[in-house]
Amino acid sequence: MSTAPKTAYTRLSALQWVGLILAILIAGLGFIFGIVQKVVLQELIFYTAATFALVIWTWNAYVAPHAKFGAEDTGDGPSGFALARAFVYRHRVLIIALLVILGIFLIASATVTGFFNWLNIVTFLVLCALLVFTVQVSQLFVDNRSAFIGLMVLITMFTVGSIFIEGFSSGQNIKSMLLFAAFLGLACVGQTLVALLGGLDLSIPFVIGASNVFLLYLIGLGMYSWIAILIVLLLGALIGWLNGILSYRLQGQALILTLGIGFAVSGLTQIVTSIGSAFAGNVFGVVPDWLKNLAAMNGTTFGLAIPPVILIWAVVAIVLIYGMKNTLYGRYLYALGGNRTSAARLSISERRYWVIAYMVSGTVAALTGVLLLGWSGGGFIGVGQPYLFMTLAAVVMGGTSLLGGQGGYGFTVIGVLVLQVLTSFLVGIGLKFEWQQFIFGLLILPMVALYARSPHIRTQI
Repeated sequence: MSTAPKTAYTRLSALQWVGLILAILIAGLGFIFGIVQKVVLQELIFYTAATFALVIWTWNAYVAPHAKFGAEDTGDGPSGFALARAFVYRHRVLIIALLVILGIFLIASATVTGFFNWLNIVTFLVLCALLVFTVQVSQLFVDNRSAFIGLMVLITMFTVGSIFIEGFSSGQNIKSMLLFAAFLGLACVGQTLVALLGGLDLSIPFVIGASNVFLLYLIGLGMYSWIAILIVLLLGALIGWLNGILSYRLQGQALILTLGIGFAVSGLTQIVTSIGSAFAGNVFGVVPDWLKNLAAMNGTTFGLAIPPVILIWAVVAIVLIYGMKNTLYGRYLYALGGNRTSAARLSISERRYWVIAYMVSGTVAALTGVLLLGWSGGGFIGVGQPYLFMTLAAVVMGGTSLLGGQGGYGFTVIGVLVLQVLTSFLVGIGLKFEWQQFIFGLLILPMVALYARSPHIRTQI
């Protein structure tokens, strides 16, 4: 008699056991959190039972039916070693991500005083459990997988931070996170557009710093602030035009070329602004009050205690998300990034859209430098340096493909929020800036690998 039904039954039972263990783990951790937060016992029991039931239902309804095994069924069924090897290969990205998180936890425990405690251990287990859950369920969201993963990471980080860090979910801290997210989000506008074409713009941080310094320099010369801002934005567009023209002619060299132009712009700005001054790279002066209000933490919008830069970013995000899907420019940009040959046959000018994308990048980078002047109150050439890494991280973690044709600014917004909440969380647990950069770098690796598993759009045309 064939043993295939028995083998199938054994696999089904194994999957059910995995779901049961996962449900117990998540519900148990929730119960522990409830005890820590001194939740009323009746409510705690209800929430724990509801969580357990929800995880079991989700696992049995969505994950288990879609599970696949690496070997075909035979009369005797695959060996245990073959199943284990297939399981490891199929979930290699998830396993790498879990090992990265474990490595970060162990390094932080060994180097940060007082980091190794039961609260952080529970946090580590929660992150691992939610990562497993997110990756498994994300397979059901093929079209928007990266957005789903990003939202789950965002919700997880904010929830864990709210539980373990006092004041993390306070209105003041949320406003602070949104303020810094707005600066990063604006800086990512150009990076997203050029990435959709398969390019990169590494001049963004240098344009931000140069705009920040040069604007205050012009204001210090007695120029009207609005005229000075207009000049800075036009110069940003000019730098973007130069990036676009040269990188289009030197296909495949956009990374080095934009980096070189960025260094040149930064150096030239310091030369010009340091004439007659002993402070190269820094400009001191009086920033207009209206510009301070735009970007300061205590800025107000129509009497509301909301910095206007947050609303500016929100408007830009809405316009871009809608425009990229519903305008001719947006559709052509995706077409060029997806398949240049097909776009050329449709008489779409690659040069025009390539140059426009870089011009938008230069202009918005200059705008970001202008707004950062209102936040800092002084010109500093290095103010844009953190954005060299952060813009790339936000685009990648959001799920926009660096090969072009896939993703969009909506995905970048999710990546920006994830990075900002993660930054606030790491600061809250006492990690220094260099540790934050280290962790961001490690997190990008599994995220890139995760998104790279999906076939590129060019292979689907």
